[in-house]
Amino acid sequence: MSIIGDVIDSARITFGFKDTIFYKENSDLQDRYDALKKLNEEYPNNEELMSAMYFIKKGFEGENEIAYQLKKSNIGMYVLRDVKVKYEDLTAQIDYVIITPVFIYYVECKNLVGNITVDEKGDFIREYTINGKKIKKGMYSPLRQVEAQREVLRKIWNSNATILDKFFASKNFGNYRRVLVVAANKDTILNTTKAPKDIKYKILRADSLIRQIEYDIEHRNKEVDYFDSQKTMEERAKAYIENSIKEDINYYEYYKNKFCNNIQTNDNIKDRLIEFRTKRSSEMNIPAYYVFTNEELDKLIEVKPKTIEELTNSNILPAIKVKTHGEKIISIING
Repeated sequence: MSIIGDVIDSARITFGFKDTIFYKENSDLQDRYDALKKLNEEYPNNEELMSAMYFIKKGFEGENEIAYQLKKSNIGMYVLRDVKVKYEDLTAQIDYVIITPVFIYYVECKNLVGNITVDEKGDFIREYTINGKKIKKGMYSPLRQVEAQREVLRKIWNSNATILDKFFASKNFGNYRRVLVVAANKDTILNTTKAPKDIKYKILRADSLIRQIEYDIEHRNKEVDYFDSQKTMEERAKAYIENSIKEDINYYEYYKNKFCNNIQTNDNIKDRLIEFRTKRSSEMNIPAYYVFTNEELDKLIEVKPKTIEELTNSNILPAIKVKTHGEKIISIING
């Protein structure tokens, strides 16, 4: 069959394919969130843990919103979520790879609280309110971030491409593999009125994602661009899986080491205080309750005084015990 015939046949096959197929749907954000949630139950009121859990949850919800929008499309596409690749010492993590009949999209998802403005220089400015105070500050450009990820994929492609591919297709790599930044928070106001013309269409809200893809396909160069068949799209999706790296990370241990190693549980504090009491009574040749009684021990664990002043004001121990053992007790409670 001629080249033209191949193109026509390919288009005919693709036009009958309208489904959204998630070739890879899992995201490590779920594993991260589950690990943080478990640790939060074991180490309650850990602000670092709660903060990390909040941002991971927001990111996961943002990715889910994009998945919801993609599943509603009627284009015919293959979707890979949370793709990690590596080339030599360079790594890239792409929130979504969307393979359509014409273009491939690399998507960076942002689910931020507040509004985002992109100025005439292409810089991102975020505005939000905390405790009634309005905050306005610059943020690292997610567009530059996803463009850098595309460059890693370009290097991988170059390393596998034939000489002819490099000669004819390399200069068009960026055109057929496009980058998008998608704001997934439904309440976010996205202002790109002053953004450079060449990047405006690359920054959009989740509810505009399908509309942008449809626009790109409709306004393709019909003399050059042609539709891939479903088989070709699936082969492309398979290639991304084959080139992706698989990380076997125990996120429970990772976050525990990061946030909780210096935090003592109540049981840990109790064990150390009992050990101290036993050793102290032996050294001073006094009964253990002269250091502190079991009732006083329970109150120490409940209140957890952090300073001698707090210990004194708590009235848990008589003054003589505070004077004799207080510094050591405070040291144990503070870890």
